[in-house]
Amino acid sequence: MQPTTSDLFKPASFIGGEWITSNTTFAVTNKATGELLADVADASQAHMTQAVQAAKSAFASWAALPAPNRAQLLRKWYELMIAKRDELAELLTLEQGKPLAEAKGEITYGAGYIEWFAEEARRLDGDIIPANSTGQRIHVTRHPVGVVGAITPWNFPNAMITRKAAAALAAGCTFVVKPARETPLSALALAALAKEAGIPAGVINVVTGTDSKALGKVLTESPDVAKFSFTGSTRVGKLLAADCTSTMKRVSMELGGNAPFVVFDDADIDAAVNGAMLAKFRNAGQTCVCANRFLIHQDVEEQFTARLTAKITELKMGNGMDSDTTIGPLITPNAAENVHKLVTAAIEQGALLRVGGNWTAGNFYPPTLLTGVSPDMDIVSEEIFGPVVTIMTFSDDAEAAVLANATEYGLASYFYSQNIGRIHRFADALQFGMVGINEGAISNPAAPFGGVKESGYGREGSKYGLDDYSFIQYRCLGGI
Repeated sequence: MQPTTSDLFKPASFIGGEWITSNTTFAVTNKATGELLADVADASQAHMTQAVQAAKSAFASWAALPAPNRAQLLRKWYELMIAKRDELAELLTLEQGKPLAEAKGEITYGAGYIEWFAEEARRLDGDIIPANSTGQRIHVTRHPVGVVGAITPWNFPNAMITRKAAAALAAGCTFVVKPARETPLSALALAALAKEAGIPAGVINVVTGTDSKALGKVLTESPDVAKFSFTGSTRVGKLLAADCTSTMKRVSMELGGNAPFVVFDDADIDAAVNGAMLAKFRNAGQTCVCANRFLIHQDVEEQFTARLTAKITELKMGNGMDSDTTIGPLITPNAAENVHKLVTAAIEQGALLRVGGNWTAGNFYPPTLLTGVSPDMDIVSEEIFGPVVTIMTFSDDAEAAVLANATEYGLASYFYSQNIGRIHRFADALQFGMVGINEGAISNPAAPFGGVKESGYGREGSKYGLDDYSFIQYRCLGGI
């Protein structure tokens, strides 16, 4: 199936308000069928440099635009996204693979960041501090940092861009993004709508290409880029962060996760099962906040496992464009193979296969559940990024906390309990930036998204989301 959204279907980079082609192209395919969707312009380092210069040229006028004016343009961008939600969702499903209902949810979620930061643009507040000396005044003002460079992943090709771009634009920054080569069409559609909304040329730039290292090097090492934001693996994030040190630019990193999902003996089991389905199987398990390790109290393990198994068997794997599909393909056959290697190794190490695991080839990996998993297995220590549940047991709160925190990552975590005292104590014990308590879906534009430890630093969304895109200037006024 080819995209029908002709006004949003733009297979070229968007630089300085213009669609820029290249001498070479790369193929973007339907992840469910393998069908060619588009040949997209394969940008060079020169194109990325051109985009940075376009953003630099546009910065002064955009930063000087009054906040209410920036807010109005962002609001228009949001409204166009909502009006085009179905077309954007179709494009997203075709290039990424998630079910159409999930894709529509992502568009609404991604647009929510633009709406949120359209409102926050008016609240980039400063401060007045009492001075210690007579005749002085201390003023604190906030200012946009400058040109922002970003690299975004394929798992949320719409929302991962809007939550960075919206914050940058609201603060008065200009923006250059390199989307994932697997899913560039959603990014280019966003650029088309930004242009239609009246956002000035150069304020938003999208550079598509396959040479991630060369294109990323421009963003991380250019002195004209003041701030760099990355969502992706911890391994790549460390390399990019190191590259940014040459210009001491601001950096925010949203990296890997290994989320625990803890179910206590006093939990509402039905609620926990429903939360587990959300936290594990959304986007076929390909999210950084997916539940990776299920820690179930030994007294309720059998009950929880039986109910979760029944829910898993109801999932319908297939093409995301089919209305009855509830779980789509993984992004590539290699991704499915990597998941299967973890599952196979866990079984060889003693885990019991209860559901699924019967993969031979292709992008589609069946929803899978393993019990008898132990902390020393690779599938426990590595981010699975696939639709696999791994169940371990614990006997008390202290053991649950040790198991939950036994990872170098610290992005998301989840637990279910009806005991208010336990809820507070256990949340305090968790070493994670985000905690879902009796809730399996925690992402929200009003909330600060981000992690600790090797899951990165910085926050996206919420009132804190503008902090990384602005700097504080202290002014000491004397002779008053």
